[in-house]
Amino acid sequence: MASNLIRRFRDAVPKPSLKAKGTENVHGEDMWLDNDDVRPLKLADRTWNLWTYLTFWFSATATVSGWYAAASAQALGLSMWESVGTAFGGQVVIAIVIVFNGRAGAKYHIGFPILNRASFGVFGAWWPTFNRAVMAIVWNGVNAVQGGQCVYVMLHALFPSIATIKNVMGEGSALDSGGMIGFVVFWVCTCFFLVIPIPKMKGLVYAKLIVFVISAISMLAWTLTKAGGIGHVVSQPGTAKGSERTWLMIRFFLLGAANCATFASNAADFQRYATKPNDVIIGNLVGFPVANLLVAIVGNLVAASSQAITGELIWNPITFLDTLQSSSYTPGNRAGCFFIAACFSYSAIFSSIFENSLPAGNDIAALFPKYLTVRKGFFICAVVSFAINPWYLLGSASIFISFLASYQIFLSSITGVLLCHYYIITRGYLEIEDLYTSRKDGVYHYFHGWNWRAYLAYVIGIAPNFYGFLNNMGVDAPIGITKAYYFAYEIGLFLSFFTYWAACTWSPPALTVPLSEWREPRDYVRPEERGEVIEGVVEDVEFGNGGGEKGVGGGVRGMEKSESIG
Repeated sequence: MASNLIRRFRDAVPKPSLKAKGTENVHGEDMWLDNDDVRPLKLADRTWNLWTYLTFWFSATATVSGWYAAASAQALGLSMWESVGTAFGGQVVIAIVIVFNGRAGAKYHIGFPILNRASFGVFGAWWPTFNRAVMAIVWNGVNAVQGGQCVYVMLHALFPSIATIKNVMGEGSALDSGGMIGFVVFWVCTCFFLVIPIPKMKGLVYAKLIVFVISAISMLAWTLTKAGGIGHVVSQPGTAKGSERTWLMIRFFLLGAANCATFASNAADFQRYATKPNDVIIGNLVGFPVANLLVAIVGNLVAASSQAITGELIWNPITFLDTLQSSSYTPGNRAGCFFIAACFSYSAIFSSIFENSLPAGNDIAALFPKYLTVRKGFFICAVVSFAINPWYLLGSASIFISFLASYQIFLSSITGVLLCHYYIITRGYLEIEDLYTSRKDGVYHYFHGWNWRAYLAYVIGIAPNFYGFLNNMGVDAPIGITKAYYFAYEIGLFLSFFTYWAACTWSPPALTVPLSEWREPRDYVRPEERGEVIEGVVEDVEFGNGGGEKGVGGGVRGMEKSESIG
């Protein structure tokens, strides 16, 4: 088995001189737009059903980073229940955005980078796609740091001498030298798993959830027992009072939404795998907030128990785990820490793949489709996420929170444009073939491949938040700017949405559908697969809702090219 895995890893390592599959007949500027990986998914690759999506969010949120985000509010002064409640409220809000923004992915089975082309233009989509790729790479590095910390706890349980290695990482790093060894081990293990095709990973989604649940319950039971029971833990008050407490609650409610901005922006990357378009709705609306709620409760209980056990609140569960081991290096403690850390490590590997490598691979492949596939994008993400030194982002709760809040202004503006274009401007209709061509008569060519309307909305959505962004990065600003920035995600989303609508009303693009119509197909199918048996029934090919005349609504054209399974 090991030799087969090594062989598959060797075969999957990208070869820079090798062109991507499906680009043999792609020429000219189209080489920057098309390959088989970025086209709508084939029927055989649409393998995720309702239960997969429901389980996916429980699996995706079952990470130590979920504990970080939940428990960091306690570290700044909120009580355990205030921390849980504010996070849950924000996540309910963002679940709605995820459903709406991922709808095009579920219907047309295209990813976020291609969806960008409809609103930003076939070439203008490069910038928002690059934005999202950067965020995915950074998060991949952060997740690898967490995984490396887990591996270090395992190594510490086996080899006590690793804790005595001289630290050469410097001040502000979340990893010491021993932790860096764990980081490298974790990174290499993750790269080996990247060779498995995403549609075949359903079983690993389920396994990750089971493993994390076992480890979370084990650590929760262990720490609550050491703390003297749950009653003492949950009754601890927060340290923040008065207006400070009120603003912290507002901040973390909004941060509960903003720290999921990445999921909201690239929702199409996950929803494109849907067997049926509507399978994703319940999975997102129920699975996402409830899964986050359960993880937040466990994370906050463990963090609160650290206060009772050690006298200080340890917001990082991995640091807490190693503290328990170091304070009492008995065989039982070592075995418990090793088991829990091993489960955390396994969970972190597949969090890295599903939440970071997958969207990054989609984004990178769409940036250079002539030469890069999604799988090659996985490995580029892995290499760059190592190179950016992500261990400095997790040095403290305040640094981590600043990181969570920093990039939201860019992603919220992108998301606002995508939502407006799909639901208001084109009423659920996409001209699929024109998303992959540089022809000047393509409806997404706009002005030399760039849609100025989208960029106007993007800039206006960012502008009111930019001073707060700089303040978040360390630039001095009045307290009013700091507090206004708590609302940055919502401000960016609504401003970009309505600015784009106004710009398209003033200067309608080539493809526009009246508000009185809705032209979303029931489920888009590749032209070469139309007429195939779906679920045992041969369906006739028919148009999406609304007929299909060229020029309807100020520019609907080419409907005969975009037939769908009815």
